[in-house]
Amino acid sequence: MDTHTALDTGDYVLRVLDSPVAVDARRWNQLLFAQSQPTPFMRHEFLSALHDSGCATASTGWTPRFFLLERQGELRAASVIYLKSHSQGEFVFDWGWARAYHAHGLHYHPKAVCAVPFIPVPGTRLLAGTQPERDALARVLLDWCAQQQMSGLHNLFASDEDVAAFQQAGMLLRHTVQFHWTNTDPGYASFDSFLATLSQDKRKKIRQERRKVADAGVTFRTLLGTDIGTADWDFFYRCYERTYLEHGNDPYFSRDFFARMASTMPEDWLLFVAEQHGQPIASSLVAINASCERAARQNGIEYTPRVAYGRYWGALERVDCLHFEACYYQPLAWCIEHGYQRFEGGAQGEHKLARALLPVTTTSAHWLAHPQFFAAVDEFLQAERQGIDHYVDRLHQHSPFKAV
Repeated sequence: MDTHTALDTGDYVLRVLDSPVAVDARRWNQLLFAQSQPTPFMRHEFLSALHDSGCATASTGWTPRFFLLERQGELRAASVIYLKSHSQGEFVFDWGWARAYHAHGLHYHPKAVCAVPFIPVPGTRLLAGTQPERDALARVLLDWCAQQQMSGLHNLFASDEDVAAFQQAGMLLRHTVQFHWTNTDPGYASFDSFLATLSQDKRKKIRQERRKVADAGVTFRTLLGTDIGTADWDFFYRCYERTYLEHGNDPYFSRDFFARMASTMPEDWLLFVAEQHGQPIASSLVAINASCERAARQNGIEYTPRVAYGRYWGALERVDCLHFEACYYQPLAWCIEHGYQRFEGGAQGEHKLARALLPVTTTSAHWLAHPQFFAAVDEFLQAERQGIDHYVDRLHQHSPFKAV
C-alpha cells in the first residue's frame, strides 16, 4: 500500500510493501552502501533470497514489511521489519517477556522486529540519507506498529545511529554480549605473530589444539567467492544440516537459499573444507563484507574496516578440536593473511575468549505498546544492564593477551 506523510524536513511519500520483489534493488543497495555500518546481510539480494527460498516468509513466522521514504522520486530512507508469530531466530531473547504477557492473559505475538532473520550481526537497519531522516523513519515504524496493534517493536543488533534514532523515539535500550577478534593496527604479520601476543598458557593451548587436528591427518581447502562450486556448496549443506538435526532442530536456511547466495552474492562468502585422507569431513562457512567494500570504493566513500563474520559449520566425522580449527583458527589465519581487521564470532560462547575473541557489547531497542509492561521492562533492563557491565568486566579480567 502507498500512503503520504509529512515530516519535519519536507513532504515525503511513505510506501509500505510486503515483498522485496516490489523494492528496487539498485536503489536499496545504493542507500545501504552509503551507511556508516553496512553489512552484506542487509543487501537486497540477501533479503530476497530469504523470501524467495521460503526461509523468512509468513509461513515460517516472518512476515516482511518494507518501508520506503521517498522525496521527489528519490529514495531517502528505508528499512524492513518482520511481523513475528514467535521469538525464534532472533538471538536477543524475550521468552520471559512473552511468558509474562501470557500469564496476564495478553498476547505477546504478533510483534514486530527490525532485524535480519537469523543473523546476529550488528549493523545499520535504518537506511537513511541523513540523521533527521533516520529519526523520522524510526518514528514512522513506531507509529505504524501502534496502528497495526503490534504488541511491540524490537530493533536488534543496531548501529550507533539506529540506537540514537530509536532512543530519541522513546524506545528502551538493551545490551547483550558477543565475542569479536580484532587485527590490531598495523596488523599481525602472521598467525605466529598473533600467538606471540597471547599469554603463555593460551598460546600453548591453541598450539596443542591445532596439533591434534594436524596429527589426525586433517588438511584444509579454502574457497572464496566463485571458487566455491556446486559440489562444495552441496557438501557444506550436508554438514550444516547435520549440525542442526543432531540438536533436534530444523536448519533455518534451505539448500535453495545458499544456491541463491552462490548466484547473487558469491563474493561475500568464504568456505573452509576439512579433508582427511583426501575425503571431505567438515566445513565452515564465513561471510565477508567484500561487496560493501567494493561499492564504497566505487562511490568514493571512506570505507569501514574489512570484516569477516563467523557463521555456520558442521562435521561428518569426529576429530578432537576440529571445531576450533575450522571455525576460529583457519578463519583468523585467513583474516591475517588478507588484511581483515575484525572477525565477529557470532552470539554467545565464552569459549571464544580463550581463542582471543574479546567481549563486545551490542545494543537493541525495544518498545512495548502496553504501558504497564513497558514500565516493567524498563525497570528490568536497568538492572540487566548493570549485570551485563559486571559480566563484561569479569571477562576482561580473564583476557587471553599478555599483561602490558
